[in-house]
Amino acid sequence: MSAGPEIERLIQLLAKLPGLGPRSARRAALHLVKKRDLLMAPLTAALQTAMDTVTVCEVCGNLDSRNPCTVCADPRRDPSIIVVVSDVADIWALERANAVNSRYHVLGGTLSPLDGVGPDDLTIDALVGRAHAPEVTEVILALDATVDGQTTAHYITDRLSDAKVRVTGLAHGVPVGGELDYLDEGTLTTAIRSRTTMG
Repeated sequence: MSAGPEIERLIQLLAKLPGLGPRSARRAALHLVKKRDLLMAPLTAALQTAMDTVTVCEVCGNLDSRNPCTVCADPRRDPSIIVVVSDVADIWALERANAVNSRYHVLGGTLSPLDGVGPDDLTIDALVGRAHAPEVTEVILALDATVDGQTTAHYITDRLSDAKVRVTGLAHGVPVGGELDYLDEGTLTTAIRSRTTMG
């Protein structure tokens, strides 16, 4: 490549972003450099602002410029339900879907013995403390339908056994608009096992 070291550094940093490989990073870097006034200057300012203002919410673990975050500070949220997610991106997905009007709790990952992630590496103790609050009646475990996600769900369920809360999990199975012929066997099996009464 015939780019200077500064552009090469930009490409290397962009390539570290999820979804961008070396080729996509080169295209993005070239586009940013060509449109530096329109894109690069505002992007630089936005990154600096994010570095200066975005923090981790002390209550739920969400990322926001407020602490407690906008969700935790919203009095219209149902304080009786805590939705447990592994990552902040899961909160954003649930909020985009307008799926719940509750509070959240970010674990910071899932239990993964192979990767050396144990209970002390996650915010499970803080969740247990929050679940014991008198206003909390339900904890929804919105974790991935993976081995690590389900292991984490079982562990949390055990830890919450003495809390006076109902522990529920997401129903897994056929996605909205999904055709049975295109689904994998695991999804179909889970869909049958998680079936609900019609009507």
